[in-house]
Amino acid sequence: MRHNKSGKRLGRNSSHRKAMMRNMVTSLFAHEKITTTDIRAKELRKIADKMITLGKRGDLNARRQALQVIRDRKVVGKLFDLVAPRYKDRPGGYTRIIKLGQRAGDNAALSLIELVEEEFTAKPKKAAPVPKAQAKPVAAEKPAVEEAPTEEAASEAVAAEEAPQEEAAEEEKAEEKKED
Repeated sequence: MRHNKSGKRLGRNSSHRKAMMRNMVTSLFAHEKITTTDIRAKELRKIADKMITLGKRGDLNARRQALQVIRDRKVVGKLFDLVAPRYKDRPGGYTRIIKLGQRAGDNAALSLIELVEEEFTAKPKKAAPVPKAQAKPVAAEKPAVEEAPTEEAASEAVAAEEAPQEEAAEEEKAEEKKED
């Protein structure tokens, strides 16, 4: 049983498989696209996306982690300086696999794996739906003891009520003068 053993074995032992993936990811970042078999391209995509994520971090530790996989300093420099900044706003999906058909010699399925070039535009997020079965808030109860209004507050309330009536009366007089 292969519990918790992720990834394809590709018919190779672990050291050969690891070296092959290192070489392929180095070639991918050096040329920005390579042709290989479908299964190898799918395995390569996992490593390449991790390397671009390290490049987006951009710190010294990330550069050292990338150098453990990509042994060419020039390619790591290109990854951190040119490739990763292109994807600073993209949350993932840095590579594209395009099926090419069958290889003539052994009829293996071939694919082109390349770095995505187009700009990323984020889709607008939909508003979260409001649940219909929400309990309506209960109005706050008035205090049992009400304070009596002071004389100043009462006079201000009366003045506020009379002010709109006076303005309406003045407007009517102005309209009558215009009509004459």
